[in-house]
Amino acid sequence: MKIKQIRNATLNIEYGGKKFLIDPWLAEKGAIPGFGGTINDHLRNPTADLPVPISEIVDVDAVILTHVHPDHWDDTAKNAISKDIPFFVQHEVDAQTIRLEGFKNVRVLEDTNDFDGITLIKTPGRHGGSEIVEDMKDLLGEVSGIVLKHPDEKTVYIAGDTVWYEGVEDNLKKYHPDVVVLNSGDAKVIGEESIIMGKQDVYQVYNAAPNATIIASHMESVNHATLSRKELREYLSEKGMTQRVLVPEDGEAYSF
Repeated sequence: MKIKQIRNATLNIEYGGKKFLIDPWLAEKGAIPGFGGTINDHLRNPTADLPVPISEIVDVDAVILTHVHPDHWDDTAKNAISKDIPFFVQHEVDAQTIRLEGFKNVRVLEDTNDFDGITLIKTPGRHGGSEIVEDMKDLLGEVSGIVLKHPDEKTVYIAGDTVWYEGVEDNLKKYHPDVVVLNSGDAKVIGEESIIMGKQDVYQVYNAAPNATIIASHMESVNHATLSRKELREYLSEKGMTQRVLVPEDGEAYSF
């Protein structure tokens, strides 16, 4: 297995003999206005360049889109990805969105799915605390994660856009992942309401999954991210967590 951090939540994963693209957000640096109603919305997105050519990123066997928010899916990705590729989404609403953009092989994830011998398991997430999710449900919407299992591979859990809550804890207990990818940039809307994980959430996952390697993704790429790699690394060092928590730069890859 090989996991490559591309940018933001975008990953390339080689797993079970197949290549997956997760949450493709491929616009040029600064091409998109900041997200209105969030912290630092004067900054343009993405706030970082892609580390590798788009042609390399989209050279895959399947796409998995955890949700259709505009920092996980964009027009550049729509135009770069083959319209015939197997394209997995969380529910029928997202499927209709992708089909309307010309994709012909869109598959709605059931609880458990088979893709050429690889088991894909859809997992729940919560895009913020319970109150903010309710108050801003039209904006934050539904989100998902994914677990990948294969007889010859370690189990991977990609948590998606979620904070630490009982659903993530349940996923860890149920699937016992060897590798956990966390969206860890502590993105915030106006105020102090986190809508993805921050360093305290990473700490909770670290304690709840004592045998797992954790990869911190979704960092330093959007206007409303508030946790830097430097700050997270310092926190990990203070807590003695550096052996099991990896903080990749964009373009960095790990093999397991």
